[in-house]
Amino acid sequence: MKTIKGFVKKYWITVLIFAGLVLLYYYVADVKMLNPYLFPTTEKIAAAFESNKEVMLTNMLASFKLLIPSVFLSLVIAVIFGTIMGLNKKIREALHPVIYAFSVIPSILLSPFVLLLSPTLLSASIFLVVYNIVWATLFATITGIMTIDKRYLDKAATLELTGVKRFMKVILPAASPSILAGFVNSLRSSFVMLVYAEMYGASHGLGFYVKRYSTLGLYQKVWGGFIFMVLVLVVVMTFFEKIKNRMLKWTIN
Repeated sequence: MKTIKGFVKKYWITVLIFAGLVLLYYYVADVKMLNPYLFPTTEKIAAAFESNKEVMLTNMLASFKLLIPSVFLSLVIAVIFGTIMGLNKKIREALHPVIYAFSVIPSILLSPFVLLLSPTLLSASIFLVVYNIVWATLFATITGIMTIDKRYLDKAATLELTGVKRFMKVILPAASPSILAGFVNSLRSSFVMLVYAEMYGASHGLGFYVKRYSTLGLYQKVWGGFIFMVLVLVVVMTFFEKIKNRMLKWTIN
């Protein structure tokens, strides 16, 4: 009961906003103020959502099979290179302009080349997702390493901590707030690129589901897919926010 009260107290404004958006769509679609073909009634969307929930769940699992390794790979790359650049000023000054130049190139512009040059559609999709989300975590890691209080490193030297032990016990925990903040932010953009990659390079997934039914002109199913993707994104982001808060419970916020 306390959990429910706490949730209502914290998110009642959010709930009202979403309820208002649903009611607004219900009114607009019901009186046919917009094209009824593109904006079907809420009854049709609800019926399509109910009848296709198992198909959407199957496609969600297919999306996670692509998203999970991509996110893990991007995190590993960002932490390794971010740590090296954060600790070494010469390497950082030499590579930072290069990395920044690549980071501003939209991954969507690279997609035609990647899809043609990659051996498989799966590898092309993973590359595009990793390329899209690695930069936020990489720059956050560099910033987190650079802003570590020098006293921590001095104490580590006094305790004769070196190598992996120094990294795991001092550097990584001290930089973790910045790293995790960048990682969680990159997760949001990962869904954008994931959906795009699945639309043009996959036979399963949430992006494929939406693309398929939009091509067929079944927009009640397209709207159902949109709603399902939003729910999945909210659940995933809430899950990772919980993990981040638990890992950073030693911080002020």
